[in-house]
Amino acid sequence: MIENSLVLLGSTQQQDPALAAAELFQQLHQPDLALVLLFISPAYDLASLGPSLHRYFGNALVVGCTTAGEIGCHGYQQGSISGVSFAEPDFFAVATRLDNLHAFELADAFEAVMTSRHELARKSGQAIDRNSFALMLIDGLAACEERVASRLSSALGHIPLLGGSAGDNMRFENTAILLDGRFHSNSAAFVMVASRHPFEMFKSEHAARSGERMVITEADADSRLVTEINAEPAAAEYCRLLGLDPERLDPHTFAAHPLVLQVGGVPYARSIQRVNDDLSLSFFCSVDEGVVLSGTEAQDLVASLAHTFAQVRGKLGQLQVVLGCDCILRRIMISNTAAQSRLSALLVQNRVVGFNTYGEQFNAMHVNQTFTGIAIGYAAGPSATYGAG
Repeated sequence: MIENSLVLLGSTQQQDPALAAAELFQQLHQPDLALVLLFISPAYDLASLGPSLHRYFGNALVVGCTTAGEIGCHGYQQGSISGVSFAEPDFFAVATRLDNLHAFELADAFEAVMTSRHELARKSGQAIDRNSFALMLIDGLAACEERVASRLSSALGHIPLLGGSAGDNMRFENTAILLDGRFHSNSAAFVMVASRHPFEMFKSEHAARSGERMVITEADADSRLVTEINAEPAAAEYCRLLGLDPERLDPHTFAAHPLVLQVGGVPYARSIQRVNDDLSLSFFCSVDEGVVLSGTEAQDLVASLAHTFAQVRGKLGQLQVVLGCDCILRRIMISNTAAQSRLSALLVQNRVVGFNTYGEQFNAMHVNQTFTGIAIGYAAGPSATYGAG
């Protein structure tokens, strides 16, 4: 028997906070709301948007963050809000705000996870095990992703954790998390979801190792600053090994030439944010002294993601939704090219809703230049409903 989906997708380009909230409510509200996820352009007046959303959605669980670009009903979007809602009894969700991220310890993670598991079990009336996944939306400028993700993943055990670092359109001034009707900085929203539908967490990269080895010989992991590579000024050595012009180190260059760290044979991207006056390099993630990174050669980004989606559909069949965290450097790399419209169409085809991030979390790992996602299929039923925003 075909059943109606309890997943609704929508988006709005309305710039007035009250009108935007009204349009999102029209598209995403449904009986027995379990969770609303929103991905919000930093161009909005956040101080007004929070109360406007609360006015429409009331006590429903609404969680979101600011972005470096949105992914929604029209694929890549900008200056918009994209969103998805889930309803009971197919989904149950609980959320916790994590504050003071620099002091977040393993004991805090276990407390957050155990409290969430107990509440989720109470709501759903079932044990919380392999039917559940976790989401984390975190301040993208607090530089605490490694600390928080590793501790939460340890506490979660085999429950998968997908995360994204909030953005602010590459201004690097203020990123925020939405929870309890207000926006918060130096915070993370931790969400646990129980699903009666099958799901699959996955990641996709578009770069292959080119062989150049770079030993980090001087770095400050806490500030994500690399001063020396192979005992040479970091930016100069990066350029020498990859054959780049030191005068043309900009986001497009860094997007086209990420570095990778191999962990257990699995590559994890380590992307550069900027070059500093002293030729040190600031990264989007922590890099320790003694770590060996490798240069990369960019592959076809659209083809690699299409292949990943095909693999996911092969496991799940038809998709209700894909919750996607897509590194902003991937979007920058294909901006103003034919690949951008192709990728945008691919995102629509695979029902992706999410955002361009300042970093992606995949279980315990904080990565860059990666598309990470959780795809949700069907126990039975048709495709999800898209809003008309």
